[in-house]
Amino acid sequence: MSRVTIVPEEDRLTAQIAFAVEIDKLKRVIRRNHLMDGSRRENDAEHSWYVGMLAMVLGEHAPPGTDIQRVVAMLLVHDLVEIDAGDTFIYDAAAVAVQADAERAAADRIFALLPGEQGVRMRELWDEFEARETREAKFARALDRFAPILANHHTEGGTWGLFKVTATQVKEKVRLIEDGSPSLGAYALELVELSVARGHLSE
Repeated sequence: MSRVTIVPEEDRLTAQIAFAVEIDKLKRVIRRNHLMDGSRRENDAEHSWYVGMLAMVLGEHAPPGTDIQRVVAMLLVHDLVEIDAGDTFIYDAAAVAVQADAERAAADRIFALLPGEQGVRMRELWDEFEARETREAKFARALDRFAPILANHHTEGGTWGLFKVTATQVKEKVRLIEDGSPSLGAYALELVELSVARGHLSE
């Protein structure tokens, strides 16, 4: 008869607490976008919470049959890799080019801190988000892309003006939103056009 190795409960808890302490570092990863009141830049933990809330509020705009709870879980873990890899500005081509390898290495380290099956489950969520093949991943990625557009629109252009981003560049990024949610994609395009009309985004 085969013997099953059981991890002692105290060792399991120690691993879980180590992970909990590690992910607190996400609060110190500063993103390019500002809060909508313009007072300061947001951090990654705030962003992850916000897009998770968007999934709950805007779930009716997901493809039919989408598991919103899985979307929320995916959004909670999607940026944990930035503890090691840092935030990548999507309009920085050089940074984007090396992003995948850096984030994969970070995923290998961070999710391995958890007890076996928990680490596997969270890594699967992260991999699913990155692959963008399921309804859930497409909607999660759409929200992740939608949030900065909403923030920039409500901060009179925000990072768009600061980094000389054009409407054409933003519209290219909207395609990913459209793929996960046509209605949110259409709304994002309206925000882009309105920002251009107000002089907050250049053509």
